[in-house]
Amino acid sequence: MNFELTEDQQLIRSSVAELAAKFDDHYWMQKDQAHEFPQEFYDAIAAGGWLGMTIPEQYGGHGFGITEATLLAEEVARSGGGMNAASAIHLSIFGMHPVVVHGSEELKARTLPRVATGELHVCFGVTEPGAGLDTSRITTFAKRDGDRYIVNGRKVWISKALESEKILLLTRTQHYNDVAKKTDGMTLFLTDLDRDRVDIRPIPKMGRNAVSSNEVFIDNLEIPVADRVGEEGKGFSYILDGLNPERMLIAAEALGIGRVALERAVKYANEREVFDRPIGMNQGVQFPLADSLARLDGAELMLRKATWLYDNGKPCGREANTAKYLCADAGFAAADRALQTHGGMGYSEEYNVSRFFRESRLMKIAPVSQEMILNFLGSHVLGLPRSY
Repeated sequence: MNFELTEDQQLIRSSVAELAAKFDDHYWMQKDQAHEFPQEFYDAIAAGGWLGMTIPEQYGGHGFGITEATLLAEEVARSGGGMNAASAIHLSIFGMHPVVVHGSEELKARTLPRVATGELHVCFGVTEPGAGLDTSRITTFAKRDGDRYIVNGRKVWISKALESEKILLLTRTQHYNDVAKKTDGMTLFLTDLDRDRVDIRPIPKMGRNAVSSNEVFIDNLEIPVADRVGEEGKGFSYILDGLNPERMLIAAEALGIGRVALERAVKYANEREVFDRPIGMNQGVQFPLADSLARLDGAELMLRKATWLYDNGKPCGREANTAKYLCADAGFAAADRALQTHGGMGYSEEYNVSRFFRESRLMKIAPVSQEMILNFLGSHVLGLPRSY
């Protein structure tokens, strides 16, 4: 086994870290508190060519794999930008994969180059309030009418909807009770967010407030057939192509938050003196931090295995889900311990670890909960009876 990064991968890591370091804690605290999209950061990442790193070269990208994408995501989060930084670029980095694989040449040529340059913001519309994690129960419906579809429905937790020009939208084109298999009859579109037909309402939330999460109400939205991704009725199978990479990206972002939280805790533990000695001398402070280091290192190994398998065309469902589970858990634990190490100052906004705490907690919920990952491992890997 070779654990050494290639020269290109090392260059990606160092270059992204150097770029992201230009946006300091004050920048991210200000954006978070003002609920303001980090446009300057997004523009800098776009200008560096990083948004198109996994888009094929013929559409203006670099054609890198998920390993390189996770290195970028980890460094962006590790810079102190956390989930605000990662979520600003997350969908552009790998979210267009269903379009790359299944979209028509015309659709790809029309959209992917603009994603690669950062000109085109796209949000992902799957989750619905009445369906939750049971995607087969979505009710947003696209009715065919000649060379167009008329869409009505509601989506929830749609990140970046306010900034986005287009939405990668999963709908039903057959009702749930009319299909033999519950995941049949769903169709995927990449289409305009026509503000005359779509109402976007931000959701007040606990953290990651520089990037909005929204309810989206769709009322008679007209979608040209040319905006359909692949064939009608096969949309669910298309989004599955992006699920394992998404888990790996989220894992990398959780790992990055855990790393920066641990670094801040170690710095504070070395500098803060109580009873005439640094608090890091106390095993009650030192041991939890050392334990977090071990857990982050172990989680990273699973992530590296998962990305290697994916990039080499091998099955990786077990590893991708395990990586997300371990990284999310280790990242949050590190952030929690960083806050505890800072004591009362950790609860204040001055040292930023409270922001890491809030944002790392999200990783245990989204885009799939820790419990659903255990369901997957229990039934698909261990062979236990399926519970969902």
